[in-house]
Formats: sequence, C-alpha cells, structure tokens
Amino acid sequence: MYHTIEEFLNEWTHEANLTQTVLEHLTDESLSLRATPEYRSLGSLAWHLVTSLHEMLSRTGLDFVGAEHEALVPSNAKEIADSYLMASENMIAAMKKQWTDQSLNEMDDMYGEKWPKSLTLSVLNSHQIHHRGQLTVLMRLAGLRVPGMYGPSREEWADAGMEAPTN
Repeated sequence: MYHTIEEFLNEWTHEANLTQTVLEHLTDESLSLRATPEYRSLGSLAWHLVTSLHEMLSRTGLDFVGAEHEALVPSNAKEIADSYLMASENMIAAMKKQWTDQSLNEMDDMYGEKWPKSLTLSVLNSHQIHHRGQLTVLMRLAGLRVPGMYGPSREEWADAGMEAPTN
C-alpha cells in the first residue's frame, strides 16, 4: 500500500508507461484473437485495462473522464492505446487535484468490502500488471512483437545480436 500520492504516482507512471508500450504494439487484426472460445479476446482484455481505471477509481469518488466500464470494445487498436493514455493522464490530474496524502487512509466500499484508498491504488497497479502479462502471452500467439518489460524481450535480445535464454 502507498503512504503518499507521490509514492503511488512514481510507481504508476513507470507501470503505465510499460502498459502503454504494450498497447501500442497491438494491431487491429490481433484484437479478435482468443486463447480459447471461453476467454476474453486480446482486444477485450486490453479494453478491460482501459475501463478498469475509471471503474475502480470512480468507486472511491475520484471524478475524472475515462472510458466507461460498459463501453463497447473498439475494433481499432490505436483507439484502445489512446483511450488508456487519456484515462491515465486524467486519473493522475484528478488525483493531484482532489486528494491529499491523508485521503489515502479514507475507506471506500469496494466490491462489498471496505478498503482504504491506498489499498485500492495498490490493487489497481497489481491488476494492471497482471493483465499486461496476459496480454503479452496473447500477443505471442498473435505473432506480435512483445516489448520488454523488466528486461529485454526475446525480440530485443535478437535485435542486440544475442541469443535469448531458453531456460
């Protein structure tokens, strides 16, 4: 959990930039890919990352513009990436304006439980990281280039003329 808004924003900015990079590697054609018929498509998973910003934080009373949870999944990959960037920027601006560090201790009704805002922010960041990992697996299945997250990806190793580790 976070103790200050700045602490959250430092981590959020890093993780959001990684998510933005992943979203920018999606193609319109890749959005319909599903690992199996029962699971979300790559596009609906990416869109879930976008809409979850507003869905989760609107429960805390944070007022900002972002894609609504019920909004239909765009068929355009650029629209998904642009919507994520806009929602993230709007969320950050609203947080800086509407909250103080003391706000992080305030309790909100989150999915039938009471969570301090600091926990909600922690879950939001973990949620993003979790689904970003799922996206990269689907991107591999779609034949897309996967950007490195916390180190070089297989493609980035190859670009550097090195052999990627196999174990």
